[in-house]
Amino acid sequence: MRIGLITGGGDCAGLNAAIRSVVKHAVGAYGHSVIGFRNGWKGVAEGDIVPLTRQHIRGVLPLGGTLLGTARYHPHEANGLDAVQTTLEAERIDALICIGGDGTLHAASKVAERGINVIGIPKTIDNDVAGTDASIGFHTAVHVATEAIDRLHTTAESHNRVMVVEVMGRHAGWIAVNAGIAGGAELVLAPESPFDMDKVESFLRHRHRAHASFSIVVVAEGAAPKAGTSMQFEVELGRYGEIVAGTTGGRVASEIASRTGFDTRVTVLGHIQRGGTPLPADRILGSRFGHAAVEALKTGRSDVMTALRGERVELVPLAEVAGQVKYVPADLLAVVDALA
Repeated sequence: MRIGLITGGGDCAGLNAAIRSVVKHAVGAYGHSVIGFRNGWKGVAEGDIVPLTRQHIRGVLPLGGTLLGTARYHPHEANGLDAVQTTLEAERIDALICIGGDGTLHAASKVAERGINVIGIPKTIDNDVAGTDASIGFHTAVHVATEAIDRLHTTAESHNRVMVVEVMGRHAGWIAVNAGIAGGAELVLAPESPFDMDKVESFLRHRHRAHASFSIVVVAEGAAPKAGTSMQFEVELGRYGEIVAGTTGGRVASEIASRTGFDTRVTVLGHIQRGGTPLPADRILGSRFGHAAVEALKTGRSDVMTALRGERVELVPLAEVAGQVKYVPADLLAVVDALA
């Protein structure tokens, strides 16, 4: 079998572990050949290929990023599906393994509709891919965010400041909620729960008056004020529809400072959450997903995505998860509120 492999969307820690697993298992166990496409779906549309052998993946396990490169290019939105199909046929690709987030996997489902064998592997630091308990990159991103909050605690207390920490999470607040709990933040503002700045102000005033002279407020980039409340704003978007880093955190910090008079600073973690050495959890998850993708092809499965369900890796239909968002559940949001 001749297997194609891509990584699409934003980079994250653990991608190289998944690539390595696919190559080692496909080549070592079954004698398949693996062809990588550079820069995600864009590389498929343009026929930008690189052979992947055991030599190519030597030493990549602890490395962040992706050795194949990546790009935010969705062929179903850029009239590129014909070019993708032409390349796959020209390169005699029997099946394509796509490692990516919602956009990449949505594109994979569109390619699968053309009769091409496709296996999806979920990765996103936002952890918002539906159908799986965890996606590659999430654990490392939460670790980075938690470490930053830990460091900000000491400087916040030393200077009697309110520290606003903006983390990624446009549609879902998985990083904000988990890092907020792990880092002991006083407030977490997530997309799932629109906030009321009057209540934020009241909480901070009471806290600083009663028992503390500093606070940590974690803000997901996609957090938004509740309709009809005193603070309203529209999030600024970039050229690809992404939220401009620092927009939400900056506005929240400015509003807190102007309302309370407290010395308030903002820290935008941005792409720091994506990069660096992957935690063991992401190396293991990437390795398990890569192995499962190859096994799925061996058993004749296609048009499915690998998914972590409890302790098991299972296969779910791409059509059921493409275009869907996994939100933070109410019980986990309740933990944040209880620990305020």
